This record gives sequence, structure tokens and C-alpha cells, in this order.
Amino acid sequence: MTARQTTQLVAALLVAVTMVACAKKPAPVARPMPPPAENTNALPPTPPVPPRPVDEPIPVPPEPGDIRSGALPEDLDSINRSGVLKPVFFELDSSEVSGSGQQALQENADLMRKNASWQVTIEGHCDERGTAEYNLALGERRAVAARAYLVSLGIPAERVRTVSYGKEFPFEPGHDEAAWSKNRRAHFVLTAK
Repeated sequence: MTARQTTQLVAALLVAVTMVACAKKPAPVARPMPPPAENTNALPPTPPVPPRPVDEPIPVPPEPGDIRSGALPEDLDSINRSGVLKPVFFELDSSEVSGSGQQALQENADLMRKNASWQVTIEGHCDERGTAEYNLALGERRAVAARAYLVSLGIPAERVRTVSYGKEFPFEPGHDEAAWSKNRRAHFVLTAK
């Protein structure tokens, strides 16, 4: 092939490419529009009427039990304020349940047996002496000791929880042995009935 033929071939290819590039594209096809709504002012259909609730009987709370000097108050706060569940007091740096503590736990266990739906939390407390970490651990040991004694008396373990507050929430604000002896305790709080 000669140079002239090559030039003619290249020119012909350029003309062909240009014609293809400049060719008219087909016009877009219009899509049909949906027919207009017959009545644009119509309200949407009303939803179905919800089913009527089932009439359930109104639960009647059980009669309050006889607690030491009368009937139990109705709400948890009143029961807790009334001191129905007795605290257990401890000696300095001890988590051993004393004889008087065992008596208080026996009374609490009797009440919990009479009120089988009661659930309690035993709070472990300490006096202000010692570090926060030490007192938290001691408070936990006191709460666990009281719980273990209740469980040994037949109270189901799942009805009794424990928590330690250490020296954070004193019951008696004083700074002497009289106040400290009241703050070394396992305190019972009714949490569900």
C-alpha cells in the first residue's frame, strides 16, 4: 500500500467516524401518564375499628398479714419505714452474725415465710472509720452473711439480694462509738411484694 492509499484510507475512516458521531439520536419516547383520579377530594378509607379489650377481673390484693403490732401498710415505702424487717448489727471490723443478729434474722425469716412473694435487698453498712474500699468489702461480707443465714433458715436465695454501701450512707451522723455502732449493720429493704 502506498502512502497515498494510506492517507485516503485514514480520511475515509475519519469521515465514517464523524458521520456516526453526528448521526441523529432517536427522539425519546413519551411514556403515557396514568389517568387522573376520579375524585381528588375523597377521604382515605377509615381504618378498621380496633378490637374491644378483654374484660379481665380486677385483682384483689391479699389481706395484709398480722405483723407484730397490727396489719401491714399497703405500699413498700410504708412497710420499710415501719421497721417491720429488723436490722442486724455487727461488732467493729466483723461480719460474724451475733446471737441478737440471729434472733433478728429469725424474725425476718418468719415474716418472709408468711409473705411468700416478698423480695428483699440486704444493704451492708459500716461506720466511717477505714478506707472506702475496705468498708465496701466489709459491708458486702456483712450483707452476704445475713443472706446466708436467711437461706439456712429456708428462705429461697432468689428472694434475697445484697448490696454494699460501705460507709457512704450512715444511719447515724455522729462521730462517736454510739453512732458508729448503729452504722455497722445489715439493713433490710423490701423491694417487691
